[in-house]
Amino acid sequence: MHIVVIGGGVVGVTTARELIRRGYRVTVLERHPVAGNETSKGNAAQRSYGVVYPWADPSMVFKSLPWLLQQDGPLKLGLPPSLEALRFMFATLRYAWSPGLFGLNKRAMLRLGIYSRERFLALEQEHKLAFDGAHQGLLHLASTPGAMEDYRKLHELLAGMGIASSLLTPEQVRQVEPGMTGGGPLYGAIRYDTDGTGDCHLFSQELARVCQELGAEFRYEVSVEHLLAEQQRVNGVQIRRADGRTEIVEGDAFVVSAGCWSPELVRPLGLKLPIYPVKGYSITVPLSDPGRAPVSTIHDDNFKVVSTRLGNRLRATGFVELADFNRDIPGARIATIKKSVQSRFPGCANLDDAETWTGFRPMTPDGPAIIGRGPRDNLFLNTGHGTFGWTLSAGSAAVIAQVIDGEEPEVQLDAFRPGRFSE
Repeated sequence: MHIVVIGGGVVGVTTARELIRRGYRVTVLERHPVAGNETSKGNAAQRSYGVVYPWADPSMVFKSLPWLLQQDGPLKLGLPPSLEALRFMFATLRYAWSPGLFGLNKRAMLRLGIYSRERFLALEQEHKLAFDGAHQGLLHLASTPGAMEDYRKLHELLAGMGIASSLLTPEQVRQVEPGMTGGGPLYGAIRYDTDGTGDCHLFSQELARVCQELGAEFRYEVSVEHLLAEQQRVNGVQIRRADGRTEIVEGDAFVVSAGCWSPELVRPLGLKLPIYPVKGYSITVPLSDPGRAPVSTIHDDNFKVVSTRLGNRLRATGFVELADFNRDIPGARIATIKKSVQSRFPGCANLDDAETWTGFRPMTPDGPAIIGRGPRDNLFLNTGHGTFGWTLSAGSAAVIAQVIDGEEPEVQLDAFRPGRFSE
């Protein structure tokens, strides 16, 4: 049986690996020249299994409004806002104010996060993958007493779900992260003890190499124009090659893992996927003084910037921006990210040498990804993971493979069902 995976980011590549494991012939279609070259390329580098949460967070609605007016505020809106951005914002508000929905979705995402960690550990044990990966925990700093109190409540929730976490005093934070010598405000932290790091871009390429060695075909620099579907089945996809010629790729089943570009593929089949390209920014820079750098991942709640150690490099990421597919990189965004690094890890790197990046996280208005069977019998979806694609990729890949094989998924998928936006 031949399965075509549309999208060669980390979600598509991990999906391919799980399908190969089950004996399928797999073809991956990717518009970039290498795997993991879009959203997977410059992300926060954290595999935050215990931190996943829905985008539609009712506690953040009123907090986020002032951020739009603050220069260093983590939320930005393109001006004038597009109709698509406004629709997404209002849909988010509707889901945020739906009684009980946030809690249900958060628990569903945490369960998938726990499962994803298991799958990552299995992959790393099975294959030699060089991607600067580690599982040394993740720290969320508390810059105010109120933030620390919120972490105490969260610690209780995580304990009830069997997710290991610790509450740290400022002194304990500096013991765990001795390079954090900056003067940024600090009242403690919550530590997610088993969370991990890693370069998602390198991981995607390494796992793609493994898949190819196991017989998968990766077709790069091809654009999927549309699905060729009948009433009950998809028979193939029309692609456009780099030389401009079109071609039909046939298959027995198809998995859409095309991130922000997924909606346009399934819309002609009657399925609405309100995935929006939430923009983020990052810098990556070689370390000049590793002793002054993070040991693992640090979430600076003062600037809402994540700094991660990747071998001899530092990756720092920030901002949630609703600006459609605008790829501009304003200097003010990068300046804020650098300001956060300097406030926590001064002297760790020459930030003027940093490589800058921007990319689009495929976000759903309620938060959970879209995982399950599509509007045709042999069409499946594994997309819309938002800011947690790297974290949830290994778990969601295993789950969608189980769905394809007609098995009971190891993670309950009600919160992730593809048709929920039409209900």
